[in-house]
Amino acid sequence: MKTMRRLSVHKNHYLFAAIVWTLGIAVLCLISFRELPSIAIGGADKYVHFILHFGYTLLWFLYFNQKNPIVKKALLKAMLSSVGYGILIEIAQGLFTATRKADIYDVFANSSGTIGGAVVILTYFYYFKKR
Repeated sequence: MKTMRRLSVHKNHYLFAAIVWTLGIAVLCLISFRELPSIAIGGADKYVHFILHFGYTLLWFLYFNQKNPIVKKALLKAMLSSVGYGILIEIAQGLFTATRKADIYDVFANSSGTIGGAVVILTYFYYFKKR
């Protein structure tokens, strides 16, 4: 019987992916999209905020969990950093851009994405890692 080797990603790969995602959020949230065609879906930017922070939470969790494999601590770090980063980006939009404004509903969408990511992580560990 062959020994199955688990493929593991080195923690620096997780860190790189998380940093790229984080910088991508900053770019997307701080540049102007006025010259692009608008999307006719009501509240489309809230879905984007949800997805961005969902991904942020997953990627930073993967990095923190590799560093210290205590799921609750890694998840708490990822969630707090996601919410904090979302708030900082909204403040930056209000202070440093002429075409964007701070929006409390974006913070709610960011936080919803963070919670969604946490639910997926906790569901995975509860149902699949127990077995």
